[in-house]
Amino acid sequence: MKWIEVQVRTTTEAVETVNNILYEAGAEGLVIEDYKDITLFKNNAESWDYIDPNLIKNNFEGAIVKGYFEESEDLIDKIELIKQNIEKIPSYNLDKGLGEVTTSEIEEQDWSKTWKKYYKPKKIGEKVVIKPTWEHYEKDKDEVIIELDPGMAFGTGTHETTMLCVRQLEKYVHKFDTVFDVGCGTGILAIAAAKLGAVNAIAIDLDEDSVRVAKQNIKKNGVANTVQIKHGNLLDVVEGRANVVVANIIADVIKILAKDIKRFMEEDGVFIASGIILDKIGEVREELEKNGLKVIDEIKMGEWACLISKIGIVENE
Repeated sequence: MKWIEVQVRTTTEAVETVNNILYEAGAEGLVIEDYKDITLFKNNAESWDYIDPNLIKNNFEGAIVKGYFEESEDLIDKIELIKQNIEKIPSYNLDKGLGEVTTSEIEEQDWSKTWKKYYKPKKIGEKVVIKPTWEHYEKDKDEVIIELDPGMAFGTGTHETTMLCVRQLEKYVHKFDTVFDVGCGTGILAIAAAKLGAVNAIAIDLDEDSVRVAKQNIKKNGVANTVQIKHGNLLDVVEGRANVVVANIIADVIKILAKDIKRFMEEDGVFIASGIILDKIGEVREELEKNGLKVIDEIKMGEWACLISKIGIVENE
């Protein structure tokens, strides 16, 4: 079988949006090559488990997102839809960069090798380890293992925004907690919450394919009794309150979410918001505080930030 690689040249800040565009068009898997990650690698090579030497030779100072599609009769229509949606990126207040979309054919065997060379077991928190299903890994007694098949969909757990969220979940999730994962993608954060002790985790995504893949990953990790998957927009399909709400989305969506988030948080609950490019920290912080949340911590990794907030305490209450 032949596969079609659709390559989009964009910017770091638009990577997550491009991911969604390719995934919603039916991509079976994604690979991200970011020039800023390569720069970080050169300065701190010992922190990387693997990097393709060819990437270091790449002269493109932006981000390249590659999506993999099976050959099909409607593939031309899918590629045209991708191009149209890439052109709309500036309407989300994001820089799309070149926005160039190109395609190439690859054999199934080569596609499989591409996935397996990129993804190795990786510790992304103090305890949490992401392990591809085909890899052997000797677990330390305190480690939490999440099994994933990165070929199923994007969302391998190794992106900086996911790592930021996982590290905060390790800090704030306690036994018997309820956790809401908004915009769950492949379900990594909800799975991590369950394995860290949450008694109830609800993962929500608007994309039906994300919901399907998240359900598969939840079963694979043995947490189906703890994690519920819901199809819907943000928190529209959720009732009740959580001890921890986590959202790894983009800054503009977090600003929308901030308007109602207090209604879904326990009095002493925390809101973990990631997917925020550094340039937008100020406006997200302002929106959170305008809606009654107090930012208690700000964590950065690479070009991304994670803000942790709680319901603000009014003095003299």
